[in-house]
Amino acid sequence: VKITALVLVVMGWIVLNDNPTYMLAFSTFKAPDSWKVSHAQIIQMMKNQGSFTDDSIGFMERLLARSGTGQSTAWPPGIVQCLEEGKETDRSILASRKEAEAVIFDIVESALKKAKVHPKEVDVLVINCSLFSPTPSLCAMVISKFGMRQDIQSFNLSGMGCGASLISVGLAKDMLQRRRLQGGKALVVSTEIITPNLYHGNERGFLLQNTLFRCGGAAIVLSNSWMDGRRAWYKLLHTVRVQSNSEEAYNCVYEAQDGEEHRGVRLSKEIVKVAGKCMEKNMTTIGPYVLPLSEQIPVVTTMAIKVMIKMTGKLLKMCGQEKLAAKLPKKKHYVPDFKRGIDHFCIHAGGRAVIDGENAFFTCFLCWT
Repeated sequence: VKITALVLVVMGWIVLNDNPTYMLAFSTFKAPDSWKVSHAQIIQMMKNQGSFTDDSIGFMERLLARSGTGQSTAWPPGIVQCLEEGKETDRSILASRKEAEAVIFDIVESALKKAKVHPKEVDVLVINCSLFSPTPSLCAMVISKFGMRQDIQSFNLSGMGCGASLISVGLAKDMLQRRRLQGGKALVVSTEIITPNLYHGNERGFLLQNTLFRCGGAAIVLSNSWMDGRRAWYKLLHTVRVQSNSEEAYNCVYEAQDGEEHRGVRLSKEIVKVAGKCMEKNMTTIGPYVLPLSEQIPVVTTMAIKVMIKMTGKLLKMCGQEKLAAKLPKKKHYVPDFKRGIDHFCIHAGGRAVIDGENAFFTCFLCWT
């Protein structure tokens, strides 16, 4: 009896302290053929706007050639229709809602079907879309369409850029942890709506958005129920988040108006450097969670030695031994081998420049080891 009681206590402790988050299904938007256009058609759509100079058109052509995007990428019907004779671009709220409905309804239905989850079983709904935030919200649109429960916890995130997807997953995980005993299911949707966000000015910092972004979306179903563990695709182990507070980070992706009051998103040249700094901080934060002790011990030892050398130097200077303090050895930082704790790196494909910057960072970072 005592052994049985002990086993039950241990099992109960494990259940309460190891609160898992499982991924039951994942779905991405597959655009219909009528949405897909080539580079030449994109440039023709820009010309049909009647607002771009020849210099801007040439600049966007060069951007497209180096963008790494294919010849069959998706643009919304409200913009693609300008390729037809006699039709103008439709950037209205109605056209924007139609794009949102086409993308979001498709991926939500697909994800729920793959996960074998009924809409009324969803306890938490998180949708992120940076530049299109209508009223009623996108969450309200999904809840109404799929007949979800009235007590569902819904969150609509906007203005958070490309990092919003991971922020949404972290938020869903935190909300599920509040349902630790009874378990729950969360639906996370990530998208960006292109229809209302085509820039019509001629400032180069804003023109990047017209060539980089496309229609798309992804939905993921999460669960913290132990019973769902056996049919889950993956188990979420750790989520970390780094927030840069520098002025250059704040301004590197900035929605504003140009000199002629055309609204758009200005992408700064500093974005690659800012991304590199944040990634370095992120790797430092996640290191203790994923690295083996054989890599963590040298890091701690190196830090301790550096502190001791610094304190010794200060003490010698206080005693008037500046020359002796200058001769103290300088200990280099130990950069751990992250390849011993991480098998695969999935980087953000936010344009060719960002990918090249991330590649350079990872090459240097991993070569240090």
